[in-house]
Amino acid sequence: MLNHFILFTNFGDNFLQQKQKMNKILGIGNALVDILAIFKNDMMLQKYNLPKGSMTHVDEATTNKIFDDIKRQSKYNIVAGGSAANTVNGLGKLGIKTAFIGKTGKDELGNFFIDDMKKNGTEPKLITVEKTTGNCKVLITPDGERTMCTYLGAAIDLCEEDLCDKQFEGYDYLHIEGYLVQNHGLMRRALDIAKQHRIIISLDMSSFNVVAENKKFMTEILHKYVDIIFANEEEAKVFTGRESKEALDMLAEICKIAIVKIGSAGSYVKQGNEFYKIQPVQAKAIDATGAGDLYASGFLYGMAKKLPIEICGEIGSLCAGNVVEVVGTKLSDERWNNIKKSINY
Repeated sequence: MLNHFILFTNFGDNFLQQKQKMNKILGIGNALVDILAIFKNDMMLQKYNLPKGSMTHVDEATTNKIFDDIKRQSKYNIVAGGSAANTVNGLGKLGIKTAFIGKTGKDELGNFFIDDMKKNGTEPKLITVEKTTGNCKVLITPDGERTMCTYLGAAIDLCEEDLCDKQFEGYDYLHIEGYLVQNHGLMRRALDIAKQHRIIISLDMSSFNVVAENKKFMTEILHKYVDIIFANEEEAKVFTGRESKEALDMLAEICKIAIVKIGSAGSYVKQGNEFYKIQPVQAKAIDATGAGDLYASGFLYGMAKKLPIEICGEIGSLCAGNVVEVVGTKLSDERWNNIKKSINY
């Protein structure tokens, strides 16, 4: 279905009908460098009491211990990461004009992050400070599941005072990672500026434990600000108390577009009364890291190109199906070229 002509379907309100060109996307989130390691069993998770598939914040001493264990037990790769950063980098590779707001340290990891952003076609709108750049240890188990241990470093210092109108000017979409909901002032400031600029707001729930810890605040911002909501099965269930399809219905009553990703079974997409079951792309999964982030890249690419939400979901599935076949969140230029050929828009 990705190579036939289709017409743009809007959200159904006058605001979006007035938008003549929607192709610039701004991301905001934790600027992190990912250290990815594959393990033969779950012993590392047990050692550090890490729930499989979760994101856990750790202090500097713990992240150093985990890194020491990684170096002893596994080969590893280092890449620029962070949920929203992964999404906008994917959009940049697809040809959408993107930028990213975050905070890094004035160090080697910070320079690595900036260079990687530029290489992937994203403009870095970064605040730099005299602190260690945040990093995330991604522990990949034989089932392809990824468990994250995050030391936020400089990223945690991103605050509402760092944001201003100028950073948001000229952008049509704002994509925010759910990890930021723990900083209520920052989140409200970003959402308020976006609404003032009539920017469409997209939020990824990011992690079921983050949702559980911030359910009241997330409920508030979904009702007041969010147009597009991304969630996986666990996040949707924690937020709504319902299984995937019913959770989707509840989320679609709050936001204009709701997406619930159901792993290897694909995804559900709903806009108003329109419902679509998006089939997964057949893939040999070795690492689920970044699958949700790249799904959002594909979906928002379709939105920026004014495509119907069913096609947006199919493009999201295509991007996610490619990234699970590699370790980490970065696809080769060859894969991106093949994706763009398949999309044909």
